[in-house]
Amino acid sequence: MIRTDLESRAGGVVARVTIDNPRKLNILTPAVLRRFAEEIRSLEAKPDLRAVVLTGAGEKAFIGGADLETLGSLDPASAREFIGLIHDACAALRECPVPVIARINGWCLGAGLELAACCDLRIAADSAAFGMPEVRLGIPSVVEAAMLPRLIGAGRARWLVLTGETIRAAEALAWGLIEKISGPKDLDQCVNNALDAILAGEPEAIRAQKRLCKLWEEAPLAESVRASIDEFARAYESGEPRRRVAAFQRARRKAR
Repeated sequence: MIRTDLESRAGGVVARVTIDNPRKLNILTPAVLRRFAEEIRSLEAKPDLRAVVLTGAGEKAFIGGADLETLGSLDPASAREFIGLIHDACAALRECPVPVIARINGWCLGAGLELAACCDLRIAADSAAFGMPEVRLGIPSVVEAAMLPRLIGAGRARWLVLTGETIRAAEALAWGLIEKISGPKDLDQCVNNALDAILAGEPEAIRAQKRLCKLWEEAPLAESVRASIDEFARAYESGEPRRRVAAFQRARRKAR
């Protein structure tokens, strides 16, 4: 159902979280959603955690969306409960204190795209496809579909949620829905390159930056600026900026 592998890398620990039901395109059932949110939140207790990579098992799908049998059996009360589970899973990703990378290896649809949108970075195979087909099932795209206008603009977000059409990875890259694209064989290397770049940063600075990125999406500009000033000043409490700046200057002098 949900598999988590912890990997020690230079600079800290990376958690690789896999939704593991490739025969059914890693779809999201109520049980999977509950377990997923619990698993992501359990990682917060690991002080040496530096990043999380989220993916789906197999080669066909990242997450093929919500379970159709569940969607077809809901009534107004159970529909509210089920969509609450999707929101909680998305919130767990956004609240994770370290960067989360979506490794998108195939179909990324509906609630799967909402989860991807809640990750900090999205890296996709060039064979991946993206869509929000809910309106074709008689329901609107909701909860963290609200992240889409922030990523790709109002017009393109409306295109996805109003037409229900899918777009390929190259178009998703052009739209800004994903940050990187690669061939399927190079996908892991592309993800690892991103991890190396993140792990090169100072751990507490990266966590502070994650907090600010989330705030920038949610708060008015003035509040975001005030919080940024507080985070900047707080960074100097550890003395790490002084050490890193001095090391950078020594390295630059040596290079000269």
